[in-house]
Amino acid sequence: MSVQGSKVIYPELSYTLTGIFFDVHNNIGRFAKERHYGDLIEDIFKEKGIKYNREYIIENTGDRIDFLVDEKIIVEIKAKNLILRQDYYQTQRYLHATNTKLALLVNFRNRYLKPIRVINSDKI
Repeated sequence: MSVQGSKVIYPELSYTLTGIFFDVHNNIGRFAKERHYGDLIEDIFKEKGIKYNREYIIENTGDRIDFLVDEKIIVEIKAKNLILRQDYYQTQRYLHATNTKLALLVNFRNRYLKPIRVINSDKI
């Protein structure tokens, strides 16, 4: 968990999102496609009334973010054996391009789900 001093960025919303990710992982398992995870996450967001944009396009780059939640948190979904350095750097670029503070990088292929908090150090 990334901490600045003892302050966690958007603690309530990140906790809610993490719970949703665990529910999705428990429901679908580890071997689905990214699209399936995204579809179920979107269903839960709708059910819980969470504001989001799916496949949000960053205007100045044309890149596409899986979810931008409440205009605060980027959610990047992966379904691959390992999260690579390039996945982390890609998420960092998204943070800078959108001027957002926090991203959650989630690899649903892992046996034990562990969302990675990626912080935009320029915003702290």
